[in-house]
Amino acid sequence: MDEIRKIIDSEDEKNPYTDEKISKMVGLRREKVTLARQAMRIPDSRERKRNNIILYIKKLINVETKISERELTEKVNEHGFKVSRYVIREIKKEVYTNQIDKKPLENVTKKNTHQIEKDVFLRLVGFDGSLSVCIKQAKAAMLYPPRGLHTLILGETGVGKSDLANAMFDFAKESQVINKEANFIVFNCADYADNPELLMSQLFGYKKGSFTGAIEDKEGLVEKANNSILFLDEIHRLPPEGQEQLFYLIDKSAFRRLGETNAERKADVTIIAATTEKPELSLLNTFRRRIPMVIEIPNLRARPLSERLEVIKNFSQKEASRVQKKIIIHNEAVKALLLFDCTGNLGQLKSELQVSCAKSFFNHIVLGSEFLYITVEELSSTVETGLMHLKNFRREIDEQIGSKDLNIYPQDNKFYERDEDIYVLPEEIYTFIEKRYNELQAKQINPEVINYIVGSEIDKKLKYFFRSIEDNNKAINKKDLINILGVDVLNTTDKVIKIANRRLSIDLDSLYYILAVHLSTTIQRINEGKVVKNPKLQKIKREYVIEFRVALEMIKVIEDDFNITLPEDEAGFIALYLRLVIDGNNGDDKKGNVGVVVASHGSVASGMASVANQLLGVKHAKYIEMSLDENPQSALDRTVELVKDTDLGKGVLLLVDMGSLVTFGDLITERTGIKTRTIPRTDTVMVIEAVRRAILPDADLDHITNTLLKENKYISTILNQNNKMPNEKRKIIITLCITGHGASMMIKEILENTVKIDNENIEIRALGVLNKELKETIKHINQTYNVIAIIGTVNPRIDEIPFITIDEMLSEKGKTRFNNIVESKSIIDNSYLGNAKNIEFKSLLNKEYIFVNVDVSSKEEGIAFLAKRLLRGGYVKEEYIDSVYSREEMAYTYFKEGISIPHGDPIYVIKPIIAIAKLSRPIEWDENYVETICMMTVNNECICAIEEFYDLFDGTSKAKELKEAVDKNQIYKLLAGKKEDI
Repeated sequence: MDEIRKIIDSEDEKNPYTDEKISKMVGLRREKVTLARQAMRIPDSRERKRNNIILYIKKLINVETKISERELTEKVNEHGFKVSRYVIREIKKEVYTNQIDKKPLENVTKKNTHQIEKDVFLRLVGFDGSLSVCIKQAKAAMLYPPRGLHTLILGETGVGKSDLANAMFDFAKESQVINKEANFIVFNCADYADNPELLMSQLFGYKKGSFTGAIEDKEGLVEKANNSILFLDEIHRLPPEGQEQLFYLIDKSAFRRLGETNAERKADVTIIAATTEKPELSLLNTFRRRIPMVIEIPNLRARPLSERLEVIKNFSQKEASRVQKKIIIHNEAVKALLLFDCTGNLGQLKSELQVSCAKSFFNHIVLGSEFLYITVEELSSTVETGLMHLKNFRREIDEQIGSKDLNIYPQDNKFYERDEDIYVLPEEIYTFIEKRYNELQAKQINPEVINYIVGSEIDKKLKYFFRSIEDNNKAINKKDLINILGVDVLNTTDKVIKIANRRLSIDLDSLYYILAVHLSTTIQRINEGKVVKNPKLQKIKREYVIEFRVALEMIKVIEDDFNITLPEDEAGFIALYLRLVIDGNNGDDKKGNVGVVVASHGSVASGMASVANQLLGVKHAKYIEMSLDENPQSALDRTVELVKDTDLGKGVLLLVDMGSLVTFGDLITERTGIKTRTIPRTDTVMVIEAVRRAILPDADLDHITNTLLKENKYISTILNQNNKMPNEKRKIIITLCITGHGASMMIKEILENTVKIDNENIEIRALGVLNKELKETIKHINQTYNVIAIIGTVNPRIDEIPFITIDEMLSEKGKTRFNNIVESKSIIDNSYLGNAKNIEFKSLLNKEYIFVNVDVSSKEEGIAFLAKRLLRGGYVKEEYIDSVYSREEMAYTYFKEGISIPHGDPIYVIKPIIAIAKLSRPIEWDENYVETICMMTVNNECICAIEEFYDLFDGTSKAKELKEAVDKNQIYKLLAGKKEDI
């Protein structure tokens, strides 16, 4: 390896050595040289040369800004590079595209730059830590000429998306990107999500008479944002037609008001959008492609405790400034604020602090104390639970706060805070407390009575405040439930919920979702003839007398509506739910429940946990997601920490999908002592049912697990079969590429030298796709061996055998994923690939993509000639050309008799095609000379076509005839015709 590095270090930078050349110099196979170079993180010869050319061109452009393409080519070649004018044209285009105009920055003096950072970005906690990358992106977006880049901000509710957008606007003004007098136009798409027409009229304006109530012409927010910035919050709530109008605005700087058909209006608007959803699931591809800058803000859990402490200090200081009083936060209260599960992120943390400040202010008025004191008593039960996690964070807590209280002083120079936040306590709360207390005191009412009256009124206001937050964030409403549970179930739920409210005066919303889901499950069980058995019935009847009596009344309504008979056991379950909600209203923090953790490969667990939590009106289910290329040990470590946080004393139920996750439960119990049970092959319905049972006061981990397994016979069967080992066969890995050599052999080198597989038990065999009996060959091998994986350039789509691309195997993530497959005891399900389509070779031919007399002087030019045309034709993605170059560095693509078959990664192929270039003169290609380039732009549906291609030239005169062909019609007829034996 050292010898290879020395050769590269001493090479001519203008014409670097290829891997082939180096292999001859050191006496190694080309594949070994490639592997060694990649291990040293050294780019290939083409990239090394390209980088040097780019640096030289940048120097030339700085001196001669208007240099022509011809002159530039001459100067580059005179300097010692050997490149064509085509290559220079492509590099020059890239340099000019990426060269950011420095004028906006030059117009900002050093003093102004300092002022920008002081006034704008320093107000964001984490500006030099967890948000540093976000802020760099934000600055780059705003400074990009002429008026900044359109930007999409991603992040959970409350992470500070609006704050970042505000800062970007201020930065743009200070940087003179937009006028100092420009207004920041803000629109929340969720406000009008239920009325798309009204939403569109707010954004784009409307013409008089365009709809009922449009009595005059009205401009929209787009017009108001002309020459400024439009911030669209919750853009995922914007309907598709709105997204289409926006990308038309982005492309053309033009739009129409609602009701206008002919006249177009002009507006130069920079858009900043924000969403809590995954953009690929909620935004049109055509719209996403027009947003070049995407900034993802981390949630509070991903940020260090030092930043969370800084947030607490900042928010508390704002409250101290509002009341002009010093605030002392006791040490235990600070610890709780630092460690509680703050799912609402910065927004929730802010509201929790403000509620505590309001309670403290009331105590200050009553007691006449000099300062405001916040102890654990002033915290909500949600925040108090943070102290339960103290044992896991003692070292970090000692470093941040130790045993000291937090002293917060009021300041006059408050941070600038724009517009309202759903998490911000109303400004008048302190005024209300002081005014109300003084009013009652003036009436000479007993102080204890005053405390009771004002305290009760504050509680009502705070409950209303928190309910407004919950209502704002509730993602599943009763209309959505109709689609899930059916109208009959909801009608009955409405009836019985009124009984509960009339008899017990409990929170309807908290009970509604839980009861509706339970009712649906119960009716299904009764209709299927299953027994409803409640093992805690006698205890419930004895301890929850009132709730049980109300439940019996509710049972009668259910029986009448569905014409069924329900046992007392069912009344026992409903009584438990009633008690659960009553305890919740009384401030209990639900200690002692069974914990639920959903774990999956890929982005699946979050969705299942979210649906279950929202349906049941709780935040009980936690989730963790493991990428396919993640090291299992890393995933296990993360799961251990989550289980520690989730356990409330009764153990944790792990609902997993497959693979190594199935084994985590026992390992976690062994490491932590926390009791766990694991259920594999889980789905959303299973998660909902598990959470529903886990939140019951008398829930038991074993009982829940056994019940769920008993009700799901499929999972029980899988578990019973899990310990049955298949017939012991020697394991084998098949490496695969189109030609059968080169890349395939290189993959074998990777496996033998870098992945460190067990060579005694695993054999590696190289195969080529250019073989009409490929599938039969693999199936024959699989009869004798246990084929555990296929690794290569094209997926042969063999059921039950996982496939890994060669590009994955050249990365650490790919190697990790490979190890996961080798070690996994689970069956790999390839059914998602669907049935392979037998695409014929003839269908991949298109006369429009057969070119003759093509004048290129190198392999690179030939590849670029075809790939660029395929890109323009919509056959491939932009990344395709680079993947072709990468394959060329890895292995030979020379086929036979003057024909080359370059190909790229199938994931970048949109529509398969074979593009052909018949050259005007031969060019050097893998130590051979090529006259015809057949670019095999294929995907996983083209195995049959590739086999036909090989068969076409095997034992025939086609190669000779192709060499003699002179026009595209002749070539098409030759390749599309039948095979002719010599």
